[in-house]
Amino acid sequence: MKSVTKFALLSAAIVSAPSAMAHEAGDMFVRGGLVSVMPSVSDNTGAGLDLDVDDNLQIGLTATYMYTDNIGIELLAATPFTHDITAGGTKVGETSHLPPSLMGQYYFGQADSAVRPYVGAGLNYTIFFDEKLSVDLDSNGQNDTLSLDDSFGLAFQAGVDYNITDNLFVNASVWYMDINTDVTINGNATGDLDIDPVSVMASVGYTF
Repeated sequence: MKSVTKFALLSAAIVSAPSAMAHEAGDMFVRGGLVSVMPSVSDNTGAGLDLDVDDNLQIGLTATYMYTDNIGIELLAATPFTHDITAGGTKVGETSHLPPSLMGQYYFGQADSAVRPYVGAGLNYTIFFDEKLSVDLDSNGQNDTLSLDDSFGLAFQAGVDYNITDNLFVNASVWYMDINTDVTINGNATGDLDIDPVSVMASVGYTF
């Protein structure tokens, strides 16, 4: 009987306890964790290589400011991603990139909700660098050169935050980015690559 009474009192305390403050107007918070970028590539270069871009895992960081209890703006940053470039499953080169993105977001629920799902849309600017090829298409005894133009396109996201304390929360999110880059091989424009990655992020956040 005592055990039942204790359980009843504990349950009542949990139910009556105030929810941890989630995101409200004026809050600033950051999230940090792991991001996996998974490209879905269409090769429109005409180089005859059937190019593809492999997945890569890096550290991601987002910073968000809440204009209202439901509307926020977020900036995404990350450590540089480095992807193997393959042709027919064989590595023929690699490239690195940074994908800063600015998103407008809508958070569902109330400011004092412990769980805050959200959706977002915005713009992505992808900066390519350190592009390399390890093939000799023109048979001149030297590896070919590769250049990828920076890309500017739309980005979309969906995610959910779960508050642990007033300041600490965990997050899971998924992103889609429209990335199209013009490709230059050996100084000659050969077409473009639609990379269009889906990215997933698992992170821990802190509200200031």
